[in-house]
Amino acid sequence: MMLEKRIIEAEGNVRSYLAEGMLKKTNDVDKNILAVFRKNSEESLLVAGHIFKNNLSSLWVVVCSYYSMYYIANAVLYSIKYKVGHKISHKVTSDALIVFVRNRLKERLLEDYEDAKNETTLLASLDADKVIESFDFERVKRSAFQYDMTESIKKSKAETSINRAKKFAYEMENLLT
Repeated sequence: MMLEKRIIEAEGNVRSYLAEGMLKKTNDVDKNILAVFRKNSEESLLVAGHIFKNNLSSLWVVVCSYYSMYYIANAVLYSIKYKVGHKISHKVTSDALIVFVRNRLKERLLEDYEDAKNETTLLASLDADKVIESFDFERVKRSAFQYDMTESIKKSKAETSINRAKKFAYEMENLLT
């Protein structure tokens, strides 16, 4: 479950990002921009899968997997009329997901779990937090991946990355439809 401390940190950061223009509320959603985000996400995930399947580079599996998550996260944010700027865009995206998308994802998962009413709230909360946290995990892993890991550890982490990216993309796409 996501730590309350992390949620509070993200809320404060998002207020600052909005005030400083690093995150902007938009009036309209340009379907072409949204399509580019989605296409970039899909392409990044396809490239990650190709690289992984052909055992070409664990590093680039992690990088491409992360970028598939980054692009689809920005698509979801943009669909709800938030545009991430260029300055520290990865951190802005991560914090904005927590503030603006986490509860939307919980609500969608609640609908999916409607038949299991006794477990619904707990499951939806845990799943939504896991999906949102996976973005943060991959953002950190991508930046630290180059140092002090054996090839077998890199391969394992690459497989985790691509699996997280697939789950993340699936959940984010469901928010877009």
